[in-house]
Amino acid sequence: MEEREILTVRDLCKTFTLSKRQQKIEKTHEKKKKAVDHLSFTAYEGEIFGLLGPNGAGKTTTLRMLATLIRPDSGDAWMDGASIVTQPELVRRKIGFLTSELKLEDFFTPNQLFQFFGELHQMSRQQIEQRRAELFERFGIGAFAEVKVANLSTGMKQKVSIVISILHDPSIIIFDEPTNGLDVLTAKTVTDFLLELRTQGRTVIVSTHIFSLVEKLCDRVGILINGQMIVCEPLAELTKEKCLEDVFFDIYQKAAGEQNG
Repeated sequence: MEEREILTVRDLCKTFTLSKRQQKIEKTHEKKKKAVDHLSFTAYEGEIFGLLGPNGAGKTTTLRMLATLIRPDSGDAWMDGASIVTQPELVRRKIGFLTSELKLEDFFTPNQLFQFFGELHQMSRQQIEQRRAELFERFGIGAFAEVKVANLSTGMKQKVSIVISILHDPSIIIFDEPTNGLDVLTAKTVTDFLLELRTQGRTVIVSTHIFSLVEKLCDRVGILINGQMIVCEPLAELTKEKCLEDVFFDIYQKAAGEQNG
């Protein structure tokens, strides 16, 4: 059975202007930083695709462009046929996006947030209630549905963020560092759910720097270094001789040597 291409990324570029403070942090005198440099890759229906790379590699910038939160300087990407550049509203209907930067308002409850975002996605009252019952039970949120966000644990806030990001039942789910800062039990809930999404035929794009997470979840992996895709292969092909961590550091050292040379 032929794989169906559901995400096509072609020549994405994004450059940022650095402030004096950022220049100091980056230890550079350059006023601009190319965060993503002619990035291209493909993801298929019903797979989990992992973007792996060190901090500052361009993973979050890439996902923010795919989620239409920022525009690329050049290049484009198509989510199930919809362009992130010319059809951002259509793209947003097709995707769910979760990032650690998503901050829930402290004075709202999970019920209120779910209702608000459901209406934002133009879901009917019946659709909202059905989806709420399903997701709140799946993530154990029911007992906390009327507790203000300010009084929820970090793990419960993450679970609420997840259900809000997927309440409209998107076909493509984009998660930036999905288990970052979570306790082991909540992290397992999240990873188990991502695997469930794959069995349902959803496409999941995750960015992470955690090798074990990629090995547990991903069908294919793209290694991103300094905004460039160095390797993009099925995980089984990439790790047939070595563990992923060893493969990554071999690739990283080779890339660093080429840039310095």
